[in-house]
Formats: sequence, structure tokens, C-alpha cells
Amino acid sequence: MSEQGLDFKICFIGGGQMAEALIKGLLKKGVFEPGQILCSEPVEQRRNYLEETYRIATFSDNKDAVANADIVLLAVKPQVMDVVLGELASAITDNHLVISIAAGVTLKRLQGLLGPSARVIRVMPNTPALVLEGAAALAPGQRAKEQDMQTALRIFEAVGKAVQVPESLMDAVTGLSGSGPAYCFLFIEALIQAGIREGLPRPTAQELAIQTVIGSAKMCMETGRHPMELTAMVTSPGGTTIQGLYHLEKNGLSGIVMDAVRAATQRSKELGDG
Repeated sequence: MSEQGLDFKICFIGGGQMAEALIKGLLKKGVFEPGQILCSEPVEQRRNYLEETYRIATFSDNKDAVANADIVLLAVKPQVMDVVLGELASAITDNHLVISIAAGVTLKRLQGLLGPSARVIRVMPNTPALVLEGAAALAPGQRAKEQDMQTALRIFEAVGKAVQVPESLMDAVTGLSGSGPAYCFLFIEALIQAGIREGLPRPTAQELAIQTVIGSAKMCMETGRHPMELTAMVTSPGGTTIQGLYHLEKNGLSGIVMDAVRAATQRSKELGDG
């Protein structure tokens, strides 16, 4: 595989927001050229938009779309997956790498619909992929090759960070990074409301809160230091920060977050079993 780009054609089944985020990232990072990207989308207006914006080929028929593709990326809602793959099963061969981003759709279910020899990878992305700052976890099916995983990781690294995990941890990934953006948005809004309570105008409180979260996340990422080390850097004896931290710990912030991730993880398991 070339660092300049992948020598494959990729077909998106479904042209919604997550598919568009991936198309945008893949083109921006030079992983694919427009002529290598195909998309099947039932809504004509959406097809026209994708063609005009990204100069890719679009189709209204799923079988026509995958005919000349090497990679098939399933970006459809979980509840229509059975119908879509029932239609596509005869068109997808062992030569296709099939990647699914449908939440809760297991590798067993995908293999059952496509056949035991299908090369399948299951992915759990999250919504910050829309701004090319996503976090995705990938789990390979039994027939997926190492090169298939490297290809899939390259695709999702175009819109953020990507890691490989065993499928048994996919529910935990859903509870943490899949649902995690909502927890972060809630925390940001709480910071904004706190600033307003102390007299800051909302626009000022919002700008300060968002930048504080962005800066803190970048410090974690770029320094590689443990979050508690970075907390200690901000915390002076008898100062303002320790007073704030005391109230957060007194009210159980860490436990609340852990309980939230566990609850979301459990719900993911329930949905997968259903």
C-alpha cells in the first residue's frame, strides 16, 4: 500500500453525514482520488450534492455501485442492513473487502448475510469524524486479512484516530467513544452555564469553555502525560483549582462518568442481542 494513496476503488452504500465525512477526509488526506470513490444513495438531491461537491460517481442502484469496487463501505442504518445485504449478497464476492459502520450490527450477523467467506470488518466511529477529529475502533472478521485491516485503519485515520480491538470490546467502545461526544457536550454546556452564573456573557463563557476543553485535550494528546499529572500542574496548594476539584470529587464526578459509560455499554449489548 502506498503512503500517497490506496490503489483501490471504494463504494459507499449510503451517502449520509458519516459517509460524507469519510469522503471529505479521504480526499483531503489523498488516500483516494475522486475517480476512485463511488456512492450509492437513493435520494437524487443528495446524489447531485455529492457529485457536485466531491466530483465522485454516484448511483441509485446498490448493485451497479459495487460492480467495479474493491471496498464496500456499508453506511446505512442498522434497521435496514438485512434488506440492503439481502440485495447485495449476490454482487459481493470474496474479492471485496466489506466494512460496516452500522452500530450494533455484529460480525456474526454480517457474515450470516454475506456468507462465511466474506472479508468483513466492523467499525464503531463517532460523530467528531464530521470535523475530521473522530475516534474509531475496528474489529476484523475471521476472513479479514492483515492487509485488509491496514487498509481499513488508513481509511478511518483520514477522519481522526483509529484503533483495532477485539469485537468483544465493541460495546465498551460504544459506551466510551461512541456515546462520549454527548458527555463532552454536556460538560461544555455545564461550564458555559457556570460562567453565566458568575456573570460572564454567554458568548464569552461559550468561547472560553470550548477553547478550554480543546486546549486541555490537546495537552493530553501532545504531551503524552497522565491526565492526573496535568491536573497537578494546574493545582496550587490552597488555590482556586483545588477548591473546584474538591467539589467535583465530593459530588462524585468520576463515579458518575464511569456509571454513564457502563450504562451505555450495557444498552449497546442489549441492542446487539435484540
